[in-house]
Amino acid sequence: MMLSVISKQWKQIKNKVVFGSLSSPKIDNEEGIKKSKRLLSIDALRGFDMLLISGGALFIGLMEGKTDYAWVDWMAGQMTHPAWNGFTFYDFIFPLFLFIAGVALPFSINKGLSIGMDKKLLYRKGFRRMLILIGLGILYKNAPVPIFEPSQIRFVSVLGRIGIAAFITTILYLNFSWKERIYWITGILILYYAALFLIPVPGYGAGDLSFEGNLVGWIDRQLLPGRLLQGTYDELGLLTQFPALCLTVMGSLAGDLLRSNRNENNKLLLLFGGGVFCIIIALIWSAHFPINKHLWSSSYILLTGGMAYLFLFIFYGLIDVLNYRKWAFFFQVIGLNSLAIYLGYRFINFEYTSDLLFSGIYSLAPVTWHEVFEAFGAMILVWLVLYFLYRNKIFVKV
Repeated sequence: MMLSVISKQWKQIKNKVVFGSLSSPKIDNEEGIKKSKRLLSIDALRGFDMLLISGGALFIGLMEGKTDYAWVDWMAGQMTHPAWNGFTFYDFIFPLFLFIAGVALPFSINKGLSIGMDKKLLYRKGFRRMLILIGLGILYKNAPVPIFEPSQIRFVSVLGRIGIAAFITTILYLNFSWKERIYWITGILILYYAALFLIPVPGYGAGDLSFEGNLVGWIDRQLLPGRLLQGTYDELGLLTQFPALCLTVMGSLAGDLLRSNRNENNKLLLLFGGGVFCIIIALIWSAHFPINKHLWSSSYILLTGGMAYLFLFIFYGLIDVLNYRKWAFFFQVIGLNSLAIYLGYRFINFEYTSDLLFSGIYSLAPVTWHEVFEAFGAMILVWLVLYFLYRNKIFVKV
C-alpha cells in the first residue's frame, strides 16, 4: 500500500510541466473565451527558438565559407549580431522567446483563476518566479560567481529579463483589457523614444545614439551595480527593460486571441495582419530611430514583435489548424524543457562529449569541417538528453 501511494505521488510530480503551462482553464470569466486543448504549436515554436540558442546558431554559423553556396554563407552571416545599428536573424532569437513567454501567460493565468487562485496569489507566484529567474540568470552569466568581488558580477541576464517581463505582464494582464494593453505598449515605446532623444546625457547632449553617448548607457553607469557587458553600458540593463517588456505584452495579446472563440481563419488573419502592421511601422520608424538590438530601440521591438506574430501564424496554422503535426515533435521535445536545456548548455560541455563520441567518424573529413561535425554532434546529444527527459515525463520548471 505504501509503495503504491509513493508511486502515484511520483507520477503526479513528474507530470507537472514547466515554464508556464499551456493547458486551458476549466472555467473562464471572460466573454468569448473557450476551453481549448494544449497548443502544440507554441511548444514547437519555443523549441525552434531554443534549438538556435542551444547549438543551432553555432552550427549554422560554422558553415560559413565551407561550401560554394552563397545562400549557406548568407545564413551563416545571419547568426551574428551587428556591431551597432542594423538587424540579422540572430537578433530575433531572444525577442521571440520574450514573445512566447507572453503567449503562454493567458493560458497559465486563467488556469490559475479557474482553480480558485486570486490575484494576490498569482502576483506572489509571478514575483517568486521572477526572483528565481534573476538568481539563475546571475549564476548563468557569472559562473563561477566571484562572490567576494561584487564589482565583477553581471547582475542582469536573459533569464532575469524574462522573469521581470513576465511578472509585469501578469500585473497588466490581470488589470487591463487587451485594448488597454495596446495603449501600454504604444505609450512605453513612444516614451522610450522621447527619452532617448530629449533627455540630455552629460558630455554628449540629447539625442546621441552613439555607443558612448546614449542615455541607456549613462543610466547603466550611474545606477546599475557590478559589471557592464559592453563596458559603457549593458544591453540587458535597466532602461531597455521597458521596451523589452512590450514584446511579452504583445505575446499576451496573441495568447488571448488563440484562446478566443474566433474561427481559425480569423485568428490566422489577425496574426498575419498584426505581424505585417508592426513590421511596416517598424521600418517607417527606423528612418529616425534606427533598428538597434543593443538599445532595444522602439523600431527593433516592433520589427521583432511583428516577426514573432508571423512565426506564430506559420506554426499555429500548420500544426494546430491544418494538423501537420508529426514534423513538430522534434521541436516539441526541446520546447517542453526550455529552461533545462538553457541551463544545461551552459554547464554541460556537449561539444567535448561530441568530440569524444564522434571524432573517429568524421576524422577523414577535411580539418576545416571538424568543428561543423562537432557542433552537429552536440546538437544531437542535446536533443537525445531532452528526449530522455520527455520520455520519462521530467520537465524542469520554476
